[in-house]
Amino acid sequence: MRRTLSLALAATAVAAAAVSGASAANPDTMTATPDSLHWGPCPQKAESQKAQPQGAEAPRLECATLDVPLDYRNSGGRQIEIAVSRLASKDPSKRRGVLLTNPGGPGGPGLDYPALLAGAGLPKDVLDSYDVIGFDPRGVGRSTPVTCDLTPQQQARGNFPPYAHTAADVAREAPYARTIANQCATSRTAWMLPYTTTANTARDMDRIRAALGEPKASYFGSSYGSYLGAVYATLFPERGDRIVLDSNMGPGGYDLANFRLLGRGMEDRFPDFAAYAAAHPQYGLGTTPKQVTAKFFELAKRLDAEPVDGIGGTLFRGLTFDRLYVDGLMPKLAEEWQALDKGKPLPTPPPPVSENLLASHFYVTCGDSRWPGNVRDYQRNAAIDRLKYPMLGGTTGSIKPCAYWPKDRVEPPLQIGDRGPSNVLMVQNERDPGTPLVGAMKLRRAFGDRATMVTADQGGHGVYPFSRNTCAKNTVTAFLTNGQRPADDLACAAEPNE
Repeated sequence: MRRTLSLALAATAVAAAAVSGASAANPDTMTATPDSLHWGPCPQKAESQKAQPQGAEAPRLECATLDVPLDYRNSGGRQIEIAVSRLASKDPSKRRGVLLTNPGGPGGPGLDYPALLAGAGLPKDVLDSYDVIGFDPRGVGRSTPVTCDLTPQQQARGNFPPYAHTAADVAREAPYARTIANQCATSRTAWMLPYTTTANTARDMDRIRAALGEPKASYFGSSYGSYLGAVYATLFPERGDRIVLDSNMGPGGYDLANFRLLGRGMEDRFPDFAAYAAAHPQYGLGTTPKQVTAKFFELAKRLDAEPVDGIGGTLFRGLTFDRLYVDGLMPKLAEEWQALDKGKPLPTPPPPVSENLLASHFYVTCGDSRWPGNVRDYQRNAAIDRLKYPMLGGTTGSIKPCAYWPKDRVEPPLQIGDRGPSNVLMVQNERDPGTPLVGAMKLRRAFGDRATMVTADQGGHGVYPFSRNTCAKNTVTAFLTNGQRPADDLACAAEPNE
């Protein structure tokens, strides 16, 4: 679930006061009235999700629903439903509060995330200290879902445009991007489109906190969840307890700058795979990192011209990017390259991406920030990024549906700033393909004295609790359990993965 952003790729992947709108009452300064959450069994997983492990704690997971305003400027108006889950502390004597969580996206469901975290090794001290809370964000999964009425063919293309080798390639993609934007804007859930934003999801989180009867909430979010946590810490600085942001986006969230930055992330991370493949010559991909890198471009060019079993150059690039998220997937990636190099189908085809995941991804990314509407801007971006980041830059520089999103916005983009308590701990891999270090550093600067940052000398997406870097993991655990946080930014040395 923490790799939601990359799976979408592989399928082709102001101040707080100003964002409250024109209402006389500011919804970000009012305290929500606690509602009752009636806990019961969690819903059955959809057939497409049953293959995903839930962990040993899944049977303990409880679920409930909470009604929240569609539009927080009119809190008494139309309501939507948010699905919430709880993995309660087993030791009331050690419980100190609630830990809200988000696994990333945007578009990723989070109802099962507490059980997944527990199954992945969330320390017992953390599980004892908190009721771990998950939820499907507005528009997603078991919460009131959104759609763009995407066809199976559109779902297969995912949310990333084809690699643009020329300006003409960008121009050819523009009508498709416009079509997707129009479908979202005229779908049967278009009434949710202006309100399906990160800022409103953060407001939903504060409603969850209030419904739980807690004066403050701690938070752990990864990938896009780092931006959601940053927005929550900005809108509700005094209601956050201990805030942990893992694998951090820049302060603009999933905006155009961050989308283009994915090209940089692949360039940062790819040398780790090149070294792995060169050290395992049985795959036949080269005996030096330079040869493996050359094989990448050779395969991409060949598959652009003649796909193998439906895998063209764009999907090959996306598949590679996806596997780079986790060290343990490098053998699988090498096997996939080996098969494609021999003209054979992949051992395991890429999984389909759900329509709701793609639709909610578009709703949030296009609703959070403004994207240029001129094709020439994207032609220029693609030309620049192809030179700077040739592995992925032709895709990340090209045009997306956000270019044609409705111009009317309920509120301006949020600006992350340094006003509020110093209660944020950021944790980050140095060679993260999905949320590159350079973007995380921008968020760190935006937070100023509010945050301390831990970097780990390793590659991959996601540090806590999945990583084997004990320095980084122990630092996060200490902060969540006893409030200890490094006085200054901390650099954790590389540790062996075996």
